[in-house]
Amino acid sequence: MKAQPIAYWITTGLLGFVFAFGAFGDLARIPQVLEGMSHLGYPLYFATILGVWKALGAAALLAPRLPLIKEWAYAGMFFDLSGAAISHASLGDPLDKVLVPVVLLAMLVASWALRPATRRLPGTSVQLAQTREPSLSHA
Repeated sequence: MKAQPIAYWITTGLLGFVFAFGAFGDLARIPQVLEGMSHLGYPLYFATILGVWKALGAAALLAPRLPLIKEWAYAGMFFDLSGAAISHASLGDPLDKVLVPVVLLAMLVASWALRPATRRLPGTSVQLAQTREPSLSHA
């Protein structure tokens, strides 16, 4: 088996687990989640909204096909994780509260970049840009 599919499934599987587990915590309204929401200044009902979206995002990431839904899930997870890191950093929280979402964000970007063609929108690919010298001859 090639390294790319293995790396894709490791990052995607971990993200699916993290977001499903987070959805459970949010929807079950466990005390630590509600304390975290209060600490960050968010209303408590925000946990329910995030929980639903996390569950849907985890399902979309792991489900076969549905490339457009996957793109939206990746975008939503990006907003969730970057928002979490920025929220904790702006309050001066300990470094681990900032780094955990940043590490998950790096995993999210890796999962997105490594996804197979069957999980991409048609006509899209991730390639490093190659710069070419303009040709001086038109012959």
